[in-house]
Amino acid sequence: MERHITLPLTRELARTLHAGDTVYLTGEVYTSRDAGHKRMCETLARGEQLPFEPTDATIYYVGPSPAKPGQVIGSAGPTTSGRMDAYAPTMMAAGARGMIGKGARLPEVIEAMKRYDGVYFGAIGGAGALLAGCIKQCELIAYEDLGAEALRRLYVEEMPLIVIIDSEGNNLYETGRAEYLRQRDGV
Repeated sequence: MERHITLPLTRELARTLHAGDTVYLTGEVYTSRDAGHKRMCETLARGEQLPFEPTDATIYYVGPSPAKPGQVIGSAGPTTSGRMDAYAPTMMAAGARGMIGKGARLPEVIEAMKRYDGVYFGAIGGAGALLAGCIKQCELIAYEDLGAEALRRLYVEEMPLIVIIDSEGNNLYETGRAEYLRQRDGV
């Protein structure tokens, strides 16, 4: 199913998305990779507040390249999501609901998604220039010392994504593979 959705990603909205849905995402998204996630989880462990409100937030696993003159952002393709797996359950417990990246997730992350109604969106690796074109605003909000991995707030319009894992734990990487094998084997 094709969906055009506007953030924030509330529990109610998350529950309407299903593995395999094509989504065109509009709204506020935060960027972070493993170094930023580590720092955010350390902040939460100390009982301190994050530099953004995590409730219903969507985090894009990206370390964008610098913007050229006249651009909002440089190339902004997804990084491998597994690098955030150690931190994703903590971020979801803090209220974050959406994750954008590429690649498989650990069972612990999928269980946290089911518990907190999380959604994992897949972005196309190698399409950083295309995805950057969907980014209309970019603001550095924390961790400037991390360079490309700093925490940024983006405003995206019609960002093309696929729901890889939905809030019920349905996983396109598994169901898609099974469907391919079924069709290949004529079953």
